[in-house]
Amino acid sequence: MTQRDYYEVLGVERGSDDAALKTAYRKMALKYHPDRNAGDKGAEEKFKEAAEAYAVLSDPQKRATYDRFGHQGLQGAAGPGGPGFDPSTFADFSDIIGDFFGFTDLFGGRGRRGGPARGEDIRYDLTVSLEDAVRGTAIEAQIPRLDTCTRCTGTGAEPNDGITTCPVCRGRGEVIYQQSFLSIRRTCGQCNGRGQIIRRPCIQCRGEGHTRSERKLKITVPAGVDTGTRLKLQGEGHPGKTGGRPGDLYVVLRVSDHPVFQRHEDHLHCIIPVNMAQAALGAEMSLLTFDGPQKIKVPEGTQPGTEIRLPRLGVPNLNGGGRGDIVAHVQVRIPTRLTREQRRYLENLRDVLPDEEEPGDKGLLDKFKELFT
Repeated sequence: MTQRDYYEVLGVERGSDDAALKTAYRKMALKYHPDRNAGDKGAEEKFKEAAEAYAVLSDPQKRATYDRFGHQGLQGAAGPGGPGFDPSTFADFSDIIGDFFGFTDLFGGRGRRGGPARGEDIRYDLTVSLEDAVRGTAIEAQIPRLDTCTRCTGTGAEPNDGITTCPVCRGRGEVIYQQSFLSIRRTCGQCNGRGQIIRRPCIQCRGEGHTRSERKLKITVPAGVDTGTRLKLQGEGHPGKTGGRPGDLYVVLRVSDHPVFQRHEDHLHCIIPVNMAQAALGAEMSLLTFDGPQKIKVPEGTQPGTEIRLPRLGVPNLNGGGRGDIVAHVQVRIPTRLTREQRRYLENLRDVLPDEEEPGDKGLLDKFKELFT
């Protein structure tokens, strides 16, 4: 029997690259696969013909031999599927058409479905104060989650004779089909790969294998966290299936606003108001920080917007890189109403002070806002 040209079989040009060959073969395999053409001998022959052509043309050495000598050059490499055919070529066959047919194993390519599966992860949003973010804290929270059913221990079936062996796959979880040179394993559609079917669903979980509950957990919030920080609690997610390990719990933090301090990276910024006399003559003030009261010395002649730093009293670095500062921004308050005595003193002061103008200075609040824009 005269064999057709392999390029003609796949419908590609002789100079086609590997990607074009694979695409063409996939199209042919899907079209003529025996599962889609039950009892059609012609389709089965075309499927084998396409497989043989791809086996040769996807192998650089065999393709070179075929391009030079044709089918005659491959006679010495004849295999069970025809000249030049080698079943090992199809080790990646499931990558080509497996997803379309639900193959779970082809020439040892994939494992059985329906076995132990890891549980899903849980996300829990938690709001903490800025003080807790600076100092660190431990918070007890009620986490909604699924728990393994205590009655059926996760099987979904009644404890006494609620499960039976699947009659289709006989407990293997897969069905093996023999298609000429191909041995194809597919997940059993009756038991979905479990090898067993539930005859009597558990009356407590109604066959789900789990129940809904709330679990009280102690969440340790380390010092230095910020909005968006994720804390991982391993194994505190939803339970796994058929003996699989549980998922993880991810706590996503949000740090609430503070009436005094604003955070910028690891530094804490605040405004300290002083009157004109304090700014001119200097003053000593007390600032309540997260480490207790701290004295701040306002130097004589302090100008609006002056920054006074308190080193290492800010936010600890989450990665252990030290601690930020507290940055106090001086705001000079101008009185809006004056008594007669205050006015008299200020008028006398005005008469003895030199006239000085410094146009272009930005206001304190404008400078302060720039830090957070």
